Amino acid sequence: MAAGASPLFSPSARILNPPSSSTPSFFSPQLSHKFLSPALTNKGVSLFCVNLKRFCPIVKMSTAETAKSVSKKVEVFETDELAVSLADYVADLSAKFTKERGAFTVALSGGSLIHHLRKLVEPPHVDAIEWSRWHVFWVDERVVPKTHEDSNYKLAYDGFLSKVPIPPGNVYAINDALSAEAAADDYETCVRHLVKNNVIAVSSVSGFPKFDLILLGMGPDGHVASLFPGHPLMKESNKWVAFIKDSPKPPPERITFTFPVINSSAYTAIVSTGAGKADAVHSALGATVNSDKLPVALVSPEEELKWLLDKGAASKL
Repeated sequence: MAAGASPLFSPSARILNPPSSSTPSFFSPQLSHKFLSPALTNKGVSLFCVNLKRFCPIVKMSTAETAKSVSKKVEVFETDELAVSLADYVADLSAKFTKERGAFTVALSGGSLIHHLRKLVEPPHVDAIEWSRWHVFWVDERVVPKTHEDSNYKLAYDGFLSKVPIPPGNVYAINDALSAEAAADDYETCVRHLVKNNVIAVSSVSGFPKFDLILLGMGPDGHVASLFPGHPLMKESNKWVAFIKDSPKPPPERITFTFPVINSSAYTAIVSTGAGKADAVHSALGATVNSDKLPVALVSPEEELKWLLDKGAASKL
């Protein structure tokens, strides 16, 4: 390391190389009829049915479910069409923030989200996006080696990062040599350094870092990032990055952005597919008022929240 260089950017803190490793019918009349019920309109949600050639508004309303006014949209797709729409959405925001700020800060989740980003690495997007302006982070990460099958970094590298020319120095992985607590502190220090250098914006509302886009998946239990139903971390209000050693889903040790950071983002997309997610989607978006909200129902970015669902995930709305 050069004299005076920040340890945040040492090889031990950031991995710069790959981990080693050995149109059909899409919206049925029955489903459309269900969406015309008040279940979503009562929640102040903009709902659209979408396919590749048609954008047909069913209900369009603004929402102010929290103190801030947030645009909330729900879109339902065939699975392949979901990936196309997600790629268009991310590419449009990349162009917007690159023009406005000269950088685009994106925080990724694990799970099936990376698979749904597959259209970004195909024409026209792969050739049109200014990848050199991207800065990539993780909303949460498992405290395992980067070569481990449970690593969100490995998942993202294999399925996305290895296929696009984002500068390695703009990819911010956790230091997997540290304990969960130390890794969380180290990652928060890294984010604070980038806020200080104006790579990451600051929310004028909350004072927390304001990522341009956070991409979230959702578990069948309604968890997002590594924030699980009923866990004390749901109420963390001071830390930017927290650690967890008792995750109800293995592996047990993880780090995660907290809700103040997640909800200070400019834009957030929640991508959820499969009938196994339908109950959690209904709990978050349906008409029933739940006293104990699932973590996913607490996601509230500063500008826009978009849900991208397939018909299975939307089947109970």
